[in-house]
Parts: sequence; C-alpha cells; structure tokens
Amino acid sequence: MITTDFVPGSPCWLDLGAPDVEAATAFYRAVFGWQAEPHGGQGAGGYTLFRLDGKAVGAVGPLTEDGARSAWTLYFHTSDADASVKAVERAGGSVRVAPAGVGTDDGRFAQLTDPQGAEFAVWEPARYPGVEAADGPGTLVWTELYTTDPAAAQTFYKSVFGWSTQDMPLPGGGGTYTLLTPAGCSEERMHGGLMGVPADLLGPGGKPYWHPVFGCQDCDATVGLATGNGGTLSMGPETAEGVGRLAVCTDPAGAEFVVLTPEGRG
Repeated sequence: MITTDFVPGSPCWLDLGAPDVEAATAFYRAVFGWQAEPHGGQGAGGYTLFRLDGKAVGAVGPLTEDGARSAWTLYFHTSDADASVKAVERAGGSVRVAPAGVGTDDGRFAQLTDPQGAEFAVWEPARYPGVEAADGPGTLVWTELYTTDPAAAQTFYKSVFGWSTQDMPLPGGGGTYTLLTPAGCSEERMHGGLMGVPADLLGPGGKPYWHPVFGCQDCDATVGLATGNGGTLSMGPETAEGVGRLAVCTDPAGAEFVVLTPEGRG
C-alpha cells in the first residue's frame, strides 16, 4: 500500500505534464472528482494542484521539455536530492533537471531517467511532504514500470533506492511481475511493480515508462467517465485474481494511467 508517512524510495508525489492544463484539469475533475487549485498564486494554465476532499493528490503543469509528450511523472521520496542524483549517475541513469528548489521552502526536486529510458523524479521535502491522501478512491494506490529490460531495471532501482524485490509469475505464462518495496520495510509497504514489455508494445519510440494506478469504487463506471470525456481505453476492464478489477486508460492528450477497484473494495 502507498501511505503518506513517506520513507526513502517510497512514492510521494506525482504530476502530469500536459499541452493544455485547463483541458487536463477538466478531464480529471470529471473522472475522479478532483478539485483544482493554482499553486503559488499562478494563473490559469500554470502549475495546478489536484485536491480530493481538500487533500492534495497530485498536480498538472505545462510541458516544459522540448519534444516531451503528455505523461504522468512519479516522484520518490529522498532525504537528499543531490545524493540521489549522484546515485542515479553512478548506476548509469541520467539527469534531465538538476536538483532545484520549489517555492520559498516547499522542498527540492530532480527529474531523472533510468538507463532504459523511463523517466521519474525525486522529491526532498521541506515544508511540503507530498500527497496528502493515498490508497483510496481517486488517489494513488500503486506505481508501475513497463521496461524493456526488467533485470537491468531491478539492478538500477535497487542501487538508487535500495528497494527490495519479489518476483511472481503472471497468469497464463505471461512472464514475471516484480513487486517493489521500500528499503527495510515490510510487504505492507509494497508500493509498485515492474514488468518486461517488448519495445514494439510500448507506444511511440518504444521507450519504457512509469504510470500511476488510481483507486476507484467502480472500475467500469470510472472507465465510462474517462471515455465519455474524451479519453480512450487501452485494456480492460478485466478482473485480476488477488488484485481486483482494473483498466488501462489514456487521457485526451495521450497520458496513460490505470484505474483499479481493489479486490474486496468494490
């Protein structure tokens, strides 16, 4: 489960890079009931917080990198962004945005890329720890990496974050799914998974990527809201034994996310 008492390497924030912030805000408001709040006095179209029942659950902002496509970025907690950047570079990853401060004293972040090409970020909190709600409907419940080289990805993230891993076979001989847990934590703090996917099934450019999994009360109804508001359905809805009912969706600008009604919670 993902919690808000963050430890090193645990997911702590996520934001969406979008070509049209206001359009993205309208879509996710319709799908998850999120409220939108411009951050730091910014006007419409700037960095905008998503809230659910008053609690921050993520954000959206304009695309800032040349050639970037709309996508969600997952941030992992660190007590030292500079040290995390050095660990990424030692392990063969690269730095897209060097550590920088946010606001007066919110915290520091860095944007990074693993050796296979999957983009992620780290967050060193000061005044602002991260998401204020998780592991429930309309919030982040899981993180997932699709990669072309799962063994190399495991080695990289273990080196950077110290994650422990546990392999499990996928049904029907579909390969292996690797479960991820922050260093030194019990399986109750398991926060995500990674799996190998051929490059030709990874979309534009065949580049590996992370995506968020959002909880929902009714997967089918949430898919209906997504497709009814301009999104598309990539997979499902389908029921996965021991997991729940899930579907892979894409928002109108092409950013992928998963919706999940966990088993026993529907």
